[in-house]
Amino acid sequence: MTLHGDAVQVLKAYEDQQELRQVYLDHLDGHPDGMWKSCGDGHITASALVIDPERERVLLTLHKKLRMWLQMGGHCEPGDDTLAGAALREATEESGIPALRLLRGTPVRLDRHRTPCAWHLDVQYAAIAPSGAVEAISDESLDLRWFAYGEVADVADDSVVRLLDATRASL
Repeated sequence: MTLHGDAVQVLKAYEDQQELRQVYLDHLDGHPDGMWKSCGDGHITASALVIDPERERVLLTLHKKLRMWLQMGGHCEPGDDTLAGAALREATEESGIPALRLLRGTPVRLDRHRTPCAWHLDVQYAAIAPSGAVEAISDESLDLRWFAYGEVADVADDSVVRLLDATRASL
């Protein structure tokens, strides 16, 4: 199966956010290239909120281009077989933490937002860091920092807060 096909399957099985889910499915139906950054009408992205093993804090990245505290994530790549795999790859690359594991194999939520390159139709997962994990800043980030759940609203925008809330409901 292609990544496009996997995304359609994942989104069809996702039961929340029905209206937004349909926007994603319609986008993929109308754009065979809708998984890739080159699709100027927007593209599917994959992200993951990294949670510490004690489930008390989240790791956020200060995004170099956007200068915002965000979860790890970004564009799908040709080597990605699944959306979940793309989210896990992005989280691993941007956090520098090997052996992350997804909280569950299905998305936690969806978030559509405008970026400098195009609309991002983000499929958001959550990942648990292994015990003793040490983060390492990637070249896409200005900083990485662990935040207690209660601190996230003070540093991040509403989309990250909504992702944290949905993730906490899944724990």
